[in-house]
Amino acid sequence: MSEVTVKQLAEAVGTNAARLLKQMQDAGLEHSSEDAAVSEEQKQTLLTHLKLSHGQAEGATRKITLKRKSLSTLKAGQGKGRAVQVEVRRKRTYVKRSEAAGAATGETAEQAPRVASQAQAEIERIRSEESARQSAEEETRRQAAERKAGEEKRRETALKAQEETEQQAQKLEEKQSATPELTIEEQVAKAAVEAQVEEQSAERGGRRDGKDHHKDSADSRFSDGGGRRELSFKSNVRRTKRRGGRVEQHGGEFERPQEIRQREVEIPSMIAVGDLAQRMTVKAGEVIKTLMGMGVMATINQTLDQDTATLVVEEMGHTVKLISEDALELELEESLKIDEGEGTIRPPVLTVMGHVDHGKTSLLDYIRKTRVASGEAGGITQHIGAYSVEVGDNRFTFLDTPGHSAFTAMRARGAQATDIVILVVAADDGVMPQTEEAVQHAKVAGTPLIVAVNKIDLESADPERVKNELSALEVIPEDWGGDTQFVNVSALTGEGVDALLESVQLQAEILELKAVEEASGRGVVIESRLDRGRGPVSTVLVQNGTLRQGDTIVAGEHYGRVRAMMSDAGEHMKEAGPSTPVEVLGLSGTPEAGDEFSVVSDERKARELVEFRKTRNHDRRLALQQASKLDNMFANMAKGQKRIMNMVLKTDVRGSLEAIVQAIALINTDEVAVNVVGSGVGGITESDATLAQTSEAVMFGFNVRADPSAKKVIERERLDLRYYSVIYELLDDVKQALSGMLAPELREEILGVAEVRDVFRSPRYGQIAGCMVIEGTMFRNKQIRVLRDNVVIYEGELESLRRFKDDVNEVRNGLECGIGVRNYSDVREADKIEVFESTEVARTL
Repeated sequence: MSEVTVKQLAEAVGTNAARLLKQMQDAGLEHSSEDAAVSEEQKQTLLTHLKLSHGQAEGATRKITLKRKSLSTLKAGQGKGRAVQVEVRRKRTYVKRSEAAGAATGETAEQAPRVASQAQAEIERIRSEESARQSAEEETRRQAAERKAGEEKRRETALKAQEETEQQAQKLEEKQSATPELTIEEQVAKAAVEAQVEEQSAERGGRRDGKDHHKDSADSRFSDGGGRRELSFKSNVRRTKRRGGRVEQHGGEFERPQEIRQREVEIPSMIAVGDLAQRMTVKAGEVIKTLMGMGVMATINQTLDQDTATLVVEEMGHTVKLISEDALELELEESLKIDEGEGTIRPPVLTVMGHVDHGKTSLLDYIRKTRVASGEAGGITQHIGAYSVEVGDNRFTFLDTPGHSAFTAMRARGAQATDIVILVVAADDGVMPQTEEAVQHAKVAGTPLIVAVNKIDLESADPERVKNELSALEVIPEDWGGDTQFVNVSALTGEGVDALLESVQLQAEILELKAVEEASGRGVVIESRLDRGRGPVSTVLVQNGTLRQGDTIVAGEHYGRVRAMMSDAGEHMKEAGPSTPVEVLGLSGTPEAGDEFSVVSDERKARELVEFRKTRNHDRRLALQQASKLDNMFANMAKGQKRIMNMVLKTDVRGSLEAIVQAIALINTDEVAVNVVGSGVGGITESDATLAQTSEAVMFGFNVRADPSAKKVIERERLDLRYYSVIYELLDDVKQALSGMLAPELREEILGVAEVRDVFRSPRYGQIAGCMVIEGTMFRNKQIRVLRDNVVIYEGELESLRRFKDDVNEVRNGLECGIGVRNYSDVREADKIEVFESTEVARTL
């Protein structure tokens, strides 16, 4: 805005120029004539001076405010006797006029009529606002009476009232906020009017009770306070606490809808429906409903694959995080990584393999100077034995594996955990099936072979035959241009044993076997068993690092702290280095033979890893059971019900248990099978006997015995308990039991054949066929078949057999006879009648 003169400014604000000129001089402005120019800064200075003179400066106001409150009750029309409490607040303000305001009274006397008209207009505005407040209060009461109409109606009413209140409050706030947007002239005029109104208010004093009520009630706003809503346009209204009275709760308040929380769901390769629902924090029924919508019928325990679970999670609005089963395993591998560096030379691990009774244990006995073979049941090894042998300055670790066919898995584990395989072949027996299998295991594992041709002290020994037969298996001797050492030995006399050990040492030097001793111990479980006095005992082979007493180890699904370690000779050890077999006490159970073990520093991490492995293996077994149940259901629908023999099997060591279970699985057929309902390592307990009773199972004990409590249950319930010490005898009894469960086979034997020469009728028997016996003998009361052109057209029973007029029981070959066929009258000439007999023959596996 451009500069104006004092006269123009006086006309704009509605006052005379002389009075405005005097006020400008009081404000310190140097204006002496009406034609002097007034700038924006000078206008602002004049406005500040007028505000100060009217008592609006900070700290200049001296006023006393009295507040009064009254309560009344309003009957609600539709509230069934309920009342709404109404609170009315009054406020009265007393202002002490300053001397400057008193001096200004004389100056504003001549402007009183015009100022009074402006004040009256201000009062009219306040009254209109009061009427608006009253209408808002009536609207609020009406809404309060209608809140009982229903939940949805109350919500809509609350929303509508809230919107109306916000609109009214916004309009009144816009009116109040419009003051700073006024021009300088309008602000000066309003300041003058407010000064005049304050003077008149102070003069009238107590005559303005009613007006103060209207004015103050217009200075309130709607606010939620114990079921009451008030209208207030001030921002500094203080809420007073209601004393007594009933606070009305607004049950129909609007609630903002909650947003469904999106979760990141981890999905392994297999997961049960219940576990998937738990990870999404929803009920299992919702997951099942989603699966049904996708066309999949499932139960809460059903196992889902990763793809199906991913579709379900995405369908329910969550994000998917695919996790690998081996995540924890890889983390363990990463933590156990060691710097190989300059490893030290370690002793070689040798596995003795070969056919049964070819002298493996006897050869090892001669090297160890012990008598292990004589202590084995049946003279054959039935579990892996680990021995550490010192020969001169060299130390060797031997693994003696079983030789008969039931222990294929043991030989495979022995080949994987070894450095060199010593293949023992009897010179008088040659290559046998398990010899071929040992060669295959060694080739798969990439392990070098040394062939020990045993029993050369016998007269029937033929070492060259062994070389020829092994060469057919691509095992070529060195003197034939191959890379396999052949050593002739005798475990009985010791001939050639030193040469065998020299060959082993030479092969170990070629391989340059090294290991790091100063590292966490790692290795493989050779065997495990449950000792009655010591608990779970595991034979482990340390392959790298050092295993110390007190270390926490993880082996398969079990973990624990090493409480004690013993060598193969029974001596206590504090630590075991690479290539050392030891017996470990302290694990939580008996791990599977072939499981790897590792030393971990954190027991909590060990427990977490073991729980993960248990859960993973349980899910896999559950999935296999579900699949097998489905397969069995369809198989049983297609053919007759399969006959099952339940078995409870207890063995002395874990390796024997695995071997027996695998051998039994090979015996099973489509008609009969063995179901191992319970198995384990250790003696037969009362719980095993109870399990056998409930499942109607036969109990088999391999190198174990039943405890006294189990014997009482077995005698009382008359259960079938069998003890074995040789695996062949156990398998033979299982085959015999299964053979007895097989349905007998029906075999037909043709006894005789007669050719029809003529047909005539008999008043007693009806149609009679005159026949000539051409094969065998015809018997009375036997089953017969009628053949026409070598095609069976009828099968029935021979009713009468006569020779001439006499009834006979049989007619031999070359004789004539008359044959009556029961319930058949279509016999023709040239037909053949054969007599046969059906017999049941027991089947065997």
